[in-house]
Amino acid sequence: MATTAPASAPEALIATDIEAYLDAHAAKSFLRFITCGSVDDGKSSLIGRLLYESQMLFEDQLATLEADSKKVGTRGGEIDFALLLDGLQAEREQGITIDVAYRFFSTERRKFIVADTPGHEQYTRNMVTGASTADLAVILIDARKGVLVQTRRHSYLVSLLGIRHIVVAVNKMDLVEYSRETFERIEAEYRAFARNIGLDDIVCIPLSAVVGDNVVERSEHTPWYTGPTLMEHLDTVEVTDEAQAKPFRMPVQWVNRPNLDFRGFSGTVSEGVVRTGDRVRILPSGRESRVARIVTYNGDLEAAVAEQSVTLTLTDEVDVSRGDIIVTAAALPEVADQFEATVVWMSEEPMLRGRNYLMKIGTRTVTATIAPIKHKVNVNTMEHLAANRLDLNEIGMCELELDRPIVFEPYETNRDLGGFVLIDRMTNNTVGAGLLRFALRRSQNVHWQALDINKQAQAALKGQRPAVIWLTGLSGSGKSTIANLLQKRLHSLGRHTYLLDGDNIRHGLNKDLGFTAEARVENIRRIAEVAKLMVDAGLVVITAFISPYRSERRMARDLLEAGEFIEVFVDTPLAVAEARDPKGLYAKARAGEIANFTGIDAPYETPEAAELVIDTTVVSAEEAAEAILVHLRDGGFLAG
Repeated sequence: MATTAPASAPEALIATDIEAYLDAHAAKSFLRFITCGSVDDGKSSLIGRLLYESQMLFEDQLATLEADSKKVGTRGGEIDFALLLDGLQAEREQGITIDVAYRFFSTERRKFIVADTPGHEQYTRNMVTGASTADLAVILIDARKGVLVQTRRHSYLVSLLGIRHIVVAVNKMDLVEYSRETFERIEAEYRAFARNIGLDDIVCIPLSAVVGDNVVERSEHTPWYTGPTLMEHLDTVEVTDEAQAKPFRMPVQWVNRPNLDFRGFSGTVSEGVVRTGDRVRILPSGRESRVARIVTYNGDLEAAVAEQSVTLTLTDEVDVSRGDIIVTAAALPEVADQFEATVVWMSEEPMLRGRNYLMKIGTRTVTATIAPIKHKVNVNTMEHLAANRLDLNEIGMCELELDRPIVFEPYETNRDLGGFVLIDRMTNNTVGAGLLRFALRRSQNVHWQALDINKQAQAALKGQRPAVIWLTGLSGSGKSTIANLLQKRLHSLGRHTYLLDGDNIRHGLNKDLGFTAEARVENIRRIAEVAKLMVDAGLVVITAFISPYRSERRMARDLLEAGEFIEVFVDTPLAVAEARDPKGLYAKARAGEIANFTGIDAPYETPEAAELVIDTTVVSAEEAAEAILVHLRDGGFLAG
């Protein structure tokens, strides 16, 4: 028998006083929540039922839903509420949720945004996205299956992301004959697990999303259950708005200069309350001023609170830029450049120790290097496992080193100043999401020491302009030969140089590193830092390393000032390099005696914009060295 739409019950104010109705609607409290759980636990069906029962569907939507239910539904022609959320073709074909689906609905008491998140382990990253802004989580459990691995996984993620209000919806009670014993067994098992991960605000509800038991209306099938229906709980749960009770914080998104007479700083208040006349401090610079005006589109305000978007003007001419944080001078957040953080990895390409990424936190973007990965978490058992990398959907605890200090607060205190995303420097893809836990103590104890003799003084003494000539290419391409010839030519001209050769470095500085992807990243990171120190000493530094990854070559370039990094691609086809095989390494790699050998079973990423490309099939090593020398002379590196 097909389900029919509930009778329309329009609020009386709509017909009599629309403005009063809109004012009342705007004044309703707001709740963001997610649904999560294992595959096919009924998450989409539950949200569809909530939308249907709250009369948030238009007639054309109902007509489409009824037609789709007959064509692709799983209810034998009856309305399949899951189709309201499963919008992707793949979702409808498989009957699962893949992407995060957001829906808005409201009741007489409250407005809601709900995120329907995927159940499959392979879509963990999508679930994290949906949970990042939620106040409450509805975790569904199939009454027939009980607490599953994915139930534990999602509960751990919910706890990790700071959601403390939990509804355990034991769904499909109609398929277990509304068994009180089954419900109480599942509730006891879940509460025992939840205690171990710090979840204690838990409400368990027996329901059937398809039939509607205890979703909006109390079910006659569960007379033994005396708690609230799901909608009653969502309508009345007290989600304490702690944000306004915390110290004032506002990341600056935009410096607002519409004319010469106005200069304001626009952003969304992250936490706290700000009033005209309040003493504030700009971080990280530390300058102080007072709030002169709080400007909005509808006029000035005397005060602004968390989640309001405003423009602040100050009484003093203070230098403020996008990415700065305006805070109350009475309670300051921390500033640091090294952290312990939890990272959820979201990319097919692994996160490697030593690799750096762009890190976006609030309105600021910095460069973050992955320092030691302390461990990764088996979210099914909560076990901590040793790791040097994180793969797709894995969660780990690691240390981050930033290229500059940032203003922060731990994620559990402030989501805006403690949550971040990692972005691949080459593709601009978001590859990870993370939570700052605390600043490393060493970051507070180590400071830059000002030196009187700087790079310019060192270079002037040597009569040259310092630079790094970075030779990259396959093993056997001739990098070391060219580098040696180049250094001899520069030495004969009286130039001060140093040659960092890949093999030589592995006898000392990098003797502890192997040839895995993680070790190769760390190898180049160390070399880049050494080369930077030598440039500071005024030297012309020549390096000869395979350096197979673009990301690490970009990292080395970014350590130096513009123009100081000269990438030289020694372009030799694999067949030619293998035919040369001066060290016999290709033969060993082909025989399986060497693993992770570049060009054979490990990749080489060709430079995209090298300053020089040397084709060694048509240019001799002597000619290559001369070409680099000409480039240095033309660039003014050898003047003096």
